[in-house]
Amino acid sequence: MPFGLIKHGLAKTYPFRRDIPAPHELKDSYDVVIIGGGGHGLATAYYLAQKFGIDNVAVLEKGYLGGGNTGRNTAIIRSNYLTTEGVRFYDESVRLYRELSNELDFNILYSERGHLTLAHTDSALRSMRWRAEVNKHLGVESELVFPDDIAKLCSCLNLSDDVRYPILGALYHAPGAIARHDAVAWGYAAGASRHGVELHQETEVLSMDISDNAVTGIVTNRGRIKCGYIVQAVAGFSSLLSKMAGFQLPIRTIPLQACVSQPLKPILDPIVVSGSLHVYVSQSDRGEFVMGGSTDPYPLYSTRSSLEFMEGLMAHILELFPFLSETKVLRQWAGMADMTPDFAPIMGLSPVSNYYIDAGWGTWGFKATPVCGLRMAELVATGIVPDVLRPFALGRFSAFDLVGEKGAASVGH
Repeated sequence: MPFGLIKHGLAKTYPFRRDIPAPHELKDSYDVVIIGGGGHGLATAYYLAQKFGIDNVAVLEKGYLGGGNTGRNTAIIRSNYLTTEGVRFYDESVRLYRELSNELDFNILYSERGHLTLAHTDSALRSMRWRAEVNKHLGVESELVFPDDIAKLCSCLNLSDDVRYPILGALYHAPGAIARHDAVAWGYAAGASRHGVELHQETEVLSMDISDNAVTGIVTNRGRIKCGYIVQAVAGFSSLLSKMAGFQLPIRTIPLQACVSQPLKPILDPIVVSGSLHVYVSQSDRGEFVMGGSTDPYPLYSTRSSLEFMEGLMAHILELFPFLSETKVLRQWAGMADMTPDFAPIMGLSPVSNYYIDAGWGTWGFKATPVCGLRMAELVATGIVPDVLRPFALGRFSAFDLVGEKGAASVGH
């Protein structure tokens, strides 16, 4: 490796590949316009072009690519959910993630660590046993483990009984993983660009032209464009954008905060989550402890972070990992979680004939990036709702056919 670096450093020509093309003007019209340049929007664009041959596609992002929730999450990937619909959906996403670096020719730093969801009460233990059985029934690797096994999986975790919330057991999900969230967005963006998709940053949607229950045009800060189909993938701004299209979504936008510590030597291999303590933590490849907590208790369109969050989170982190007491926090931030009443996403058709929704992700949008991109692209290309998306249709709220995933979030809502 050092000789290779020297060779390229001294060479007159460097084999540089520009992954993201330089900015250029919008065309007058596109077959598909994707609003939102995060992981979901970019993945949808990539699969539309790569798998279905639809390359007259524009991705419109009002900021920069991956600058929204894609760049503001804790990058946990898992499929150990509670409902049959959720487990099948996220299991497909995990399978896609495993091959994504090769698929995109872009290293997303995918790293399987195992995932421990801690149980501090008898009722939590029953829930973990229930989730384990649902997971195993659907072919997903999960099992209930107890303190002796937890100590072998995570030796740095405080398993003492002399704490407020002793650890009675955990749901262990071996395929649990982390990845570099920015790299996922960049990889999909680069792949989409190579297949002819146009990526337009700093392009904000201001209004929409609607005729005969279809969106015929989009007005942006850079001009007006015509469109055949529209895919909305804007996370916390979902309800605002759907209102432009003429319908409402049952969504509240709530800040979700997180932080990272200074880098430490590798000590924490698995991802550790506690629903009772409202804590989830992992250690990145750079050594940082990536930590998050519960959503804020009020709706707000803001990505500010607060001292109140840090005080509450650190108290619980130190109960689990007392050795971090002298560790410094480098930075903290917030994303905007778009929460639905049943804590499951909304994907698929909308009341507007050519307008498709990708919203309601709350606290688990990053882990769904590949499957959502693939199946939303399939919907746009074929006009047929894939089976894996059917349970998450907008119409379930009027039909009272909800998907109850709150208990599998492992985060306080």
